[in-house]
Amino acid sequence: MSLKDLDFNNTGSWPQEYKIGFCVLLGLLIFGLLWYVVTRPKGAELDRLERQEATLRADFETKQGRAANLEPLKQQLAQMEQQLQQMLRQLPSRTEMPALINDISQTALATGIQNELFRPGPEVPREFYAEKPIELKMVGSYHQFGAFVSGVASLPRVVIMTMHDISLSARGGPPGTVPSIANNSALELAGTVKTYRYLDEDEAAAQQQAADAGGNR
Repeated sequence: MSLKDLDFNNTGSWPQEYKIGFCVLLGLLIFGLLWYVVTRPKGAELDRLERQEATLRADFETKQGRAANLEPLKQQLAQMEQQLQQMLRQLPSRTEMPALINDISQTALATGIQNELFRPGPEVPREFYAEKPIELKMVGSYHQFGAFVSGVASLPRVVIMTMHDISLSARGGPPGTVPSIANNSALELAGTVKTYRYLDEDEAAAQQQAADAGGNR
């Protein structure tokens, strides 16, 4: 019996080998349909989940490493804050500031510098320190200014001075004249310097409250 002689309306009359072959083909067709409709989408979903798992695992390992280093970092931060407080305590306090400003002025006079203008301005509080601007005009030689800087550096308290809008020119010369060290001529130093002190606990707390209030507006 050939395939064209098979009666598909009466499969029960087929020979045994044709029945088996037909069942095998039907099973393969059903399996293929199931794979295409059910298994193939699940495989793509599985690939996506595996990639997501790899990403989450890497993220977890990164965060786990950070968590393991968190405690040493906290200890290091605490040490840095302690060192910062120690350095701040070396700056002048509120009560020492008037005497310090007087010492700076007297140091300039002691080196022979003429203080034509020495005008302290109002303090400007910052987060944990306060800056004190001083408007000045001084006349002296290179060596006298060098001795002045050395004298300020040797004061008992740590003195930090920063210069702002400072100009140095030959005394009596036209604006922009380059001073010369060769003839030890008089020089004029004019501008503003700022010196700094630390805020005590009450002042720092008040400054923090002001900053918090400003940030909440």
